[in-house]
Amino acid sequence: MNTRGSGKRGGGTGIAAAASAVARKLGTRTPAVAIVLGSGLGFLAEQLEDAVRIPYAKIPGFPQPGVAGHAGELVAGTLGGVSVLAQSGRFHLYEGHDAAVAALPVRVFARLGVRTLIVTNAAGGISSALSAGSLMLISDHINLMYRNPLVGPALEGEERFPDLTAPYDPALRALAREAAKARSIPLAEGVYAALLGPSYETPAEIRMLQRIGADAVGMSTVPEVIAARARGMRCLGFSMITNLAAGLSGAALSHQDVLQMGKQMSLHLGDLIADVVRRIPDRLTA
Repeated sequence: MNTRGSGKRGGGTGIAAAASAVARKLGTRTPAVAIVLGSGLGFLAEQLEDAVRIPYAKIPGFPQPGVAGHAGELVAGTLGGVSVLAQSGRFHLYEGHDAAVAALPVRVFARLGVRTLIVTNAAGGISSALSAGSLMLISDHINLMYRNPLVGPALEGEERFPDLTAPYDPALRALAREAAKARSIPLAEGVYAALLGPSYETPAEIRMLQRIGADAVGMSTVPEVIAARARGMRCLGFSMITNLAAGLSGAALSHQDVLQMGKQMSLHLGDLIADVVRRIPDRLTA
């Protein structure tokens, strides 16, 4: 596992080294928005205009993704006339990474001056209002990974006790709802529960999640959002509901099915993200 320069918790020195490597590749570009691309959404990076690609192998502390459907590069370019930086391939805790490694790209984005973070994921649907093929705007999350990227010494530029009353920015969520309505894209809204994985949940665990208020379940996103909020970034999150959670449909779960459904849904979510990026006013990126 490549964690060179990051330290066990991805400390300040590792963040600075990674940010410096990325900045050299960006040149005079100043991304306003960073987008973390979940399973099946890597194609969105191909839509960026005037793109510069930065392989993870060129960034200190960035390991190679070990999951199908996740590339291993940052892609800088413009989307709808807005300068963005896309993370194509995320680092999952179930691969053996520390939570701080999963959050390292977000900390690099913040150091580069990015103020708005859009996170995406593939998730299992729990709420009866969701079915395979639904898009869900994340309104809140439940951290059942029992890991937090802020554990350890407080890092420079990072709030020790960040307020997570509204981890997913209300104004950005309103923009997403407006964009979805304009395109006639059905957009549910709900709570995302993050579990460690990599095994899928049992039916009993899904019944537990229903009782505590989760609408969808996955294995990512939360470490990134916690780190982003600690650095004052505004966050927006989307889940592609690729399947019903265990015990709700009677069907067996497989990662290949998740990827296939993700590919079918990704065009709608890609269009929605592009419209949201175009709609983000200067006051939300400054």
